[in-house]
Amino acid sequence: MLVTGGSGGIGSACVRAFAAEGARVAIHYHLGRERADALADELGVTAVAVGADLTEEDQVDRLFAETREAIGLIDVCAAVAGVWPRDDEPVWRLSLARWEMILRANLTATFLTARAFLREVKDTGHGSLVLVGSTAGRFGEAGHADYASAKAAIQVGLLLSLKNEIVRIAPSARVNAVAPGWTYSEMTRGRLDEEEVEHLTRTMALRKVAVAEDIARAVVVLASDQLSGHVTGEVITVAGGMEGRLLHP
Repeated sequence: MLVTGGSGGIGSACVRAFAAEGARVAIHYHLGRERADALADELGVTAVAVGADLTEEDQVDRLFAETREAIGLIDVCAAVAGVWPRDDEPVWRLSLARWEMILRANLTATFLTARAFLREVKDTGHGSLVLVGSTAGRFGEAGHADYASAKAAIQVGLLLSLKNEIVRIAPSARVNAVAPGWTYSEMTRGRLDEEEVEHLTRTMALRKVAVAEDIARAVVVLASDQLSGHVTGEVITVAGGMEGRLLHP
């Protein structure tokens, strides 16, 4: 199986969770080669690190070819890789360059990953794809309209199209998504101090920020034919009961 963004916080938690279930895992990285290599060394023969820029289709094709050569059958893919811009930019200040970069790093990268995986499924006749979206794609996120738009497209339009298309080539193959809320990870490092957590969790029934392992467990469940074999086209939100309104004064 393949985990894109496997060198990051949520991605590495997914890698460890799948490895704990006995899977052979390809750990994709783009800029985090040292982290990916260290994780592969930690897990031993069950894991291998493979690099690629997921916004470039030739590199995505090479990623899948190298993964297939290294671990064999690619029957599961967790498309975790994504980019959240730290700077708060309302739309009236948002540059076209950032808009296009964020959509390419999230939506286009996920499309290219999904396309390559479906080509594997076409050859093997089965598979499970788990996309990683965000609560930003459900509730929006002021100052990050580019990121919210990309994640909404992933967990609605792309997901619902893929779950209907994949059964044309493999009748029992599935596509689902996980939408994390605020999570302690590489992307949010330095942002989630005590005061910020107090503010953010006012919209959540469970007043705590998720850890990467919370997301990873949901990804593993959706990937498993045994645990969720009759589930497809669904989004599991892992966000402590987040709503688009204040729950706590």
